[in-house]
Amino acid sequence: MRRTTIMTIVDVVGALADDSLNENMYLIDDNKSNGSLDEATESLKTAVNIGDVVTWTVFSLEPESYVELTKIEIDPQYCVPTIKYYPNSDVCYWEGTILKDLDSVPYSIAVIVGNSDTELITSDGPCFIQALQ
Repeated sequence: MRRTTIMTIVDVVGALADDSLNENMYLIDDNKSNGSLDEATESLKTAVNIGDVVTWTVFSLEPESYVELTKIEIDPQYCVPTIKYYPNSDVCYWEGTILKDLDSVPYSIAVIVGNSDTELITSDGPCFIQALQ
């Protein structure tokens, strides 16, 4: 089992101006050595194996701007992400375990930015790919 963290960085000002995450979201993981591809794009391909635990976090590109990760949607036969909270805080992250082998499984990320209560969802989403052996 390997732990992989996927950091979601959102340009909140750009996302609010465009009402979209397209070209306003950058995904980075810590598993490039096992085959992850397309780092720092919204089309990140994270390399995983069955049993791996994946954690999603979110940060705003602008430190004074608000962003919250509200949903991760993926085929539940491969992973069932759940929301968790850091101890003694209301700051959340999402975590899920890879349940079966895969070739390429897309998923979507939804966030709320600024003082909007409208979810923005990835349009050209990230995916999981098979890790190098």
